[in-house]
Amino acid sequence: MDDRKIVELYFARDESAIRETEKKYSSYLFVTALNILNSREDSSECVNDTYFKAWNAMPPHDPPILKYFLGKITRELSVDRLRMRFSGKRIGSEYEISLEELEECVPSRCSEVDPEDRTELLSLAKVIGEYLRGRKREARIIFVMRYYFCDSIKAIASFLGVTESKVKSSLFRTRKGLLCVLEEQGWVL
Repeated sequence: MDDRKIVELYFARDESAIRETEKKYSSYLFVTALNILNSREDSSECVNDTYFKAWNAMPPHDPPILKYFLGKITRELSVDRLRMRFSGKRIGSEYEISLEELEECVPSRCSEVDPEDRTELLSLAKVIGEYLRGRKREARIIFVMRYYFCDSIKAIASFLGVTESKVKSSLFRTRKGLLCVLEEQGWVL
């Protein structure tokens, strides 16, 4: 079913919206959660919670791209669940590994920002977004797959039909370039 029709079902408060969402996006949402949580049971629960949260968000929210709207919900729920379950412990998921890779270029002071004060984080996000827009399409895809969707190096290579070495190399170059841009703009680490 077309995404627009699914969103219309949500707006009509038709419960078939959830069934149609599940048919179309359950695999995508499950993999997104699994990459973060490294637990099939927790991932299934997050996907189910995604349907509930989407039901409560539409209306009034009318997502322009349903897939990304649902993916964002799943990612947020998964990260919250991960933090709750493993506070202070090492997890070993793709999420944790990808965050460790980014530690060299994301300013440490951003992890200490008060949740109420998002101005600094929005500014950082803008710098990162501008930097990525200047990269080649493949490098942007690799970066987003790794650091937003927490896909493994192997999964990214398979998806793009390239070697794992090429993915690692692209990530390394992108992180190094990002670090230079952040330093130039005063985001001292």
